[in-house]
Amino acid sequence: MASPSLDQILEATISPDKDQRQEAEKYLELHAQNDLPELLVSLATVLADVGRSAVSRAAAGLQLKNYLTSKNPETKRQCVIRWLQIDSGVRDKVKSLALMTLGTEASQPSAAAQCVAYLAAAELPNQQWPEVTTLLVNNITNVQSSVALKQATLDAIGYICEETDARFLGPHTNQILTAIIQGMRKEEPSNRVRLAATKALLNALELTRANFENETERHFIMQVLCEATQCEDTEVKVAAVQDLVKVVSLFYQYMEAYMGPALFAITLEAMKSDNNDVALQGIEFWSTVCDEEQDLAIEAAEAQEAGRPAEHSSKFYIKGALQFLIPILLLTLTKQEDFDDEEDWTPCKAAGVCLMLMANTAEDAVIPHVLPFVQSYMKADDWKHRDAAVYAFGAILEGPEPAVLVPFISTVMPQLLVLMADQSVQVKDTAAWAIGRICEHAPTAVLTEQIILPLLNTLVASLGAEPRVATNVCWAISSLAEAAYDSVEIPEDAIDDQPNTYCLSSLYSALMSKVLEATMRTDGSHSNLRTAAYEALMSLIKHSAKDCYQVICDTTNIILTRLQQAVQLDGQVVAAADRSQLSELQSLLCAALQSLLRKLTRLDALTTADVVVSTLLSMLNTGTGRVGGVQEDALMTAGALIEVIGEEFLKYMESFKPFLLAGLRNKAEYQVCHAAVGLVGDLARSLQDKIFPYTQDIVHVLIEDLRDASLHRSVKPVILSTFGDIAIAIGVEFQPYLEVVLAMLQQAAYLQVDRMDYDLVDYLNEVRDACLEAYTGVIQGLRGPDTKKFSPAVQLLAPQVPFILAFIGCVGNDDDHTDSNVAVAAGLLGDIFTTFGKQVVELLNDKPGVMKLLNEGKQSRNQRTKTLSLWGLKELKKLT
Repeated sequence: MASPSLDQILEATISPDKDQRQEAEKYLELHAQNDLPELLVSLATVLADVGRSAVSRAAAGLQLKNYLTSKNPETKRQCVIRWLQIDSGVRDKVKSLALMTLGTEASQPSAAAQCVAYLAAAELPNQQWPEVTTLLVNNITNVQSSVALKQATLDAIGYICEETDARFLGPHTNQILTAIIQGMRKEEPSNRVRLAATKALLNALELTRANFENETERHFIMQVLCEATQCEDTEVKVAAVQDLVKVVSLFYQYMEAYMGPALFAITLEAMKSDNNDVALQGIEFWSTVCDEEQDLAIEAAEAQEAGRPAEHSSKFYIKGALQFLIPILLLTLTKQEDFDDEEDWTPCKAAGVCLMLMANTAEDAVIPHVLPFVQSYMKADDWKHRDAAVYAFGAILEGPEPAVLVPFISTVMPQLLVLMADQSVQVKDTAAWAIGRICEHAPTAVLTEQIILPLLNTLVASLGAEPRVATNVCWAISSLAEAAYDSVEIPEDAIDDQPNTYCLSSLYSALMSKVLEATMRTDGSHSNLRTAAYEALMSLIKHSAKDCYQVICDTTNIILTRLQQAVQLDGQVVAAADRSQLSELQSLLCAALQSLLRKLTRLDALTTADVVVSTLLSMLNTGTGRVGGVQEDALMTAGALIEVIGEEFLKYMESFKPFLLAGLRNKAEYQVCHAAVGLVGDLARSLQDKIFPYTQDIVHVLIEDLRDASLHRSVKPVILSTFGDIAIAIGVEFQPYLEVVLAMLQQAAYLQVDRMDYDLVDYLNEVRDACLEAYTGVIQGLRGPDTKKFSPAVQLLAPQVPFILAFIGCVGNDDDHTDSNVAVAAGLLGDIFTTFGKQVVELLNDKPGVMKLLNEGKQSRNQRTKTLSLWGLKELKKLT
């Protein structure tokens, strides 16, 4: 039997037959292992051959793309390395064929355009294929180029801008922009070309900062873009307004010349459009302006506080346009769908979000533009108008001063409670949401004798409403419980922050009972109701007064019984969907139990501890308990118990230790590992030196985890700081681990990250906090509990002191350091000064960052940071 042709294999890769697909993919993978360059050329040849079937060409393009890139960042990096190692002649052949294919494909999106982009994304950062942009621009400017070629070329340019780091496209920006603007011009006869160019501009805008800084170039770009918004082709119009959204986000400071003459009219017209896609972009434009002006307000406040002028200033477009924008948004709010799909993003929903943003931006100024609409339509016959009025009111509750809102809430609240029994589910849902917003943002309006009782009665009755309504009711109860708790003034001489009683006390038992009923509703999986009900329960538990304690004890027994029943169900559940629901239920019950345990007295917690631990061990030993999420929650519940009963947990350690170690070793489900490491910290702080018999096994696994490159990075800082907790707990017995722990801390202290990646900068500061905390713990542990006579063991750290000080100095000199870095470093410095004395002073001479950090800390508005910094300076002064 003859071997299948490459075309047949490629067509099989997109066959509906699973076996055929797998066989074809296996064949291609084997070919790639044997001779990847030859395979890539073959795939590019099929892609470029107009005589091949459209199916095989499309499949060839897909396979070629898959060898060039991946959604997984690490795999993508490996693809680039592999590609660059291929002979340049082969690479040139593939690139030439991909370029040759542009404009010849029948299918969209263009596979060739994507391949060209991924090839460019691999080569341009490595100073290769610099001529690619010239070749692409020529396709656009050449009068002989077909519409299909121009469209595919512009697609490729857009993909290149999307896939390639902007740092490597700088020299190509003008060429890219030339091609895009050429394709966008109103003189371009093909709307397909205009659409491709307008979409490409969206990805290219981040490259054009220098062009926007040049007034002449900026005017030209904005002229072409504004003209594109007037195109009769709806797709071009949508793409052009979408570009405007990004332009105002990136270049807000340059928009003053265009806002009045063009952008205001263009976007208002878009907002009014009957075409949903156009309307959505028009609304999004003003939502983006809100975001920018809120950021500028924050920047201005920070600058004022620091006594310096703000780098940028707001033009206050929103406040100036409220009278024109809000009527359109309110009208749009009335255009709900009769059968609303929660997943669909509609102009009505976008208008609601935009109105909320405007309230946050313009604050009190929105009220007079919205309240007349609310008052006119809250009792309207048409449910859509009632719903819009309620939503509009809820939308403006965050932003304006609560004191300004209170009188209006007082007049609206009775009608809101009436609407909780409305015939329309949508209106009931929105009313419940609005009440939740009131409880969250202006709680003083409802914490009055006149309103609180009817409000609670309405909320309790509505817990039995449709799931979407009941979910919002649960959120309202959560917010109300927190607001009621926080409203109580605690006497200065009080033993703790828990009030003796509060306004919910008289109804607390009934409220808890109804919420517990809601957690058991058979339709709890709809609209996330079960989760919302448990969250309301946990809020009521956390925000309970002392006179509600008996209800807390009773609820603890109820939740424990439910958890035991859920564990017993484990062996009876077979279906995957049922097991998933059971896992979710066990997680919710664990979370509720954690809240309850933290409210129990130590004596009552000890009374129930045996049952809690027995239940958790049973849970961890079942099939469901080995699911990551449940395992994590069980460990966190054990942590809550440990917090309350302290060293009495020791009697459970032998039984619990295997599960703790299993959690520490669970690197695949890093949240479990994270929870287990957190539990080690809890144990160290609670058991203190009694944890010593278990530390060898625990530290061994922690060290293994740190050495494992595959472990999620979020776990590693927690491990580092936990070494400090263990050192404090076992004191001088920490010596056997000292050498390896110090080596790991030193390695972590050298961590460098891409400063353009804010997430990585945050991570760097987490690692620094962890290292500083670990050093603090090790010093405190090794010097022993006697503050007058330190253990000689602490001198084992003396050779490390110069490095530690250099590390602190590095943190102090880093402009990206955080207030938390300053606080922890100041505390560590104080310990170093008190422990190692005058020998430290000379080491500070060439480390100005240390003093810079301490002096910064003493000016901090954070009391902890200020206190630690002043203490550190005081201890240093004693030595000089």
